[in-house]
Amino acid sequence: MLILGIDPGSSSTGFGLVRSDGSDLLHVHHSQVSLSSKKNTSQKLSRLYHATMEIMDEYHPDLVAVEGIFYGPNVKSMIILGQARGAAMVAVANCGLDIAEYPPTVVKQAVVGYGKATKEQVQQMVSVILNLKQVSGEHAADALAVAICHHHHQLLLGWEAKVKSS
Repeated sequence: MLILGIDPGSSSTGFGLVRSDGSDLLHVHHSQVSLSSKKNTSQKLSRLYHATMEIMDEYHPDLVAVEGIFYGPNVKSMIILGQARGAAMVAVANCGLDIAEYPPTVVKQAVVGYGKATKEQVQQMVSVILNLKQVSGEHAADALAVAICHHHHQLLLGWEAKVKSS
């Protein structure tokens, strides 16, 4: 099963793909798209939408997960982040897939074991889990972390279903 993780941002968005083979995870791809500060909001959102569509068209993931919104003091930043998430989510929805959402603390807990882990700790554990020397790009590492988190939750759902049927 191919899982796409997305870490949306107003200046850069990360994409991470992992293949789930039972409990094993294999790295497939990671990248991030930078959104020029010289572009207006609608141009940035269009770029993000098209970048997401390119990933969807090239890899045809089975499952998609996105990092949820975190709440901060800067309302304007939260609105821009919400718009970026929306652009990526519309692209995924246009491909007929549902989107799982995980708060940043849940993603960090699933990957590092601590919900308040630093970006560096997440990047390091993603590299360890996927047997990579390093993951280039902070947002790409976060996107891979989202995909890993979704994989863990899918395993848990499968385990719960087996327990209920026993």
